[in-house]
Amino acid sequence: MAGRRPVTRDVYEYSVIRVVPRVERGELINAGVLLYCQPRGYLCARVELDPGRLRAVDPGADVDGVRRALGAYELACGDEAGPLREESLGARFRWLTAPRSTIVQAGPVHAGLTADPATELARLFDKLVRL
Repeated sequence: MAGRRPVTRDVYEYSVIRVVPRVERGELINAGVLLYCQPRGYLCARVELDPGRLRAVDPGADVDGVRRALGAYELACGDEAGPLREESLGARFRWLTAPRSTIVQAGPVHAGLTADPATELARLFDKLVRL
């Protein structure tokens, strides 16, 4: 193994972003993943709404409103203008994953190890959101 550098893996945290169109029924669909890796200064949300799945759970759902709410997760992770722009990445992650009783909400926080947070986000998104 001489000359080979060990792969450094860092702790990351993630949460599935879910849509619960009728909170009283408890039915939900996964619509995104939020991933935070403090050692690498990484916070990113990836979202994708399947309108057909949403309407299967709630035929009267406001698809455009849900899309806007999902987009707020992506906006909050970026450096562009937004209400959380001045907050640290960790504070943003905690705010985004705080429990709430709204149509769009983050699920429980889970942890793992990764050498590449962006690749891990893509893997989790494909596994947990896409059919």
